[in-house]
Amino acid sequence: MTISVIIPVYNEEQHIQACLKSLLSQSTNPAEIIVVDDGSTDQTANLVKQFPVTLITVDHQGPGTARNLAAKSAKGEILVFVDADMVFDKQFLKHLTAPVITGQEKGVYNYTEYVGNWDSPLARCWNYNQNNPGKLMLDPNSPHQSEDFRAILKKEFIRVGGFDLTGYTDSRTLVAKLGYRPTPVKAVSYHHNPSSLNEVALQANWIGKRKTKLGTLGKLINLIRYSVPLSLTIGIFKSIYYHEPAFFIFKLVYDFYYSLGTIKSLISNNLNK
Repeated sequence: MTISVIIPVYNEEQHIQACLKSLLSQSTNPAEIIVVDDGSTDQTANLVKQFPVTLITVDHQGPGTARNLAAKSAKGEILVFVDADMVFDKQFLKHLTAPVITGQEKGVYNYTEYVGNWDSPLARCWNYNQNNPGKLMLDPNSPHQSEDFRAILKKEFIRVGGFDLTGYTDSRTLVAKLGYRPTPVKAVSYHHNPSSLNEVALQANWIGKRKTKLGTLGKLINLIRYSVPLSLTIGIFKSIYYHEPAFFIFKLVYDFYYSLGTIKSLISNNLNK
């Protein structure tokens, strides 16, 4: 079966070259790599043009829209969704897609995804903030709980209309429509966590806009959970618990911009970017 790798990018000039190099040196070659430049204002698009990949350029609409657009034109029978700030073991595509190629599974994700910049204190703090003390991006004790499909049959993806445009959580919207979760497989990748306060702020702001199960009430509850008194308390506790002084500043910045994103989402319905 043929494989199409889809990468939405927005201002990823620092990472996109390493990502593409690792994809182009896989033991299993994809039929195509589609990069959707989602309105970048840096040199991302120019860097992508140096590689033998398909580049689609659109106005900034968010990764969900970019992924759906690429999926419609993809030639592969299997769609693989990755991010620009990822790099991959040489056997990644082989191991990831094997259960789909053999017909055992319709969709999978790789639970062996590691923080690619663990040497950065703020990257470590990102994991600590999710109560995950190790280098794995996901909770190693709950390998079957992910709702993010890393690879899926194209016919299944198209059948349910692709991702819903819910902003930060768009990649998790297939489960409800398909009626099944992706199966965990062992395929090694490395994913960068935010490693500067600016990156933490931007990502937290976007996450804060996401929908909640309780709607507006859920957002109001989150404003309490991420309020300054709790931020200070948790920041002090975890900085001591993890022996990571940077966590105190991280927590204050993360919670402030998360709350800012939540407030914006209460005023505007634009969750996609």
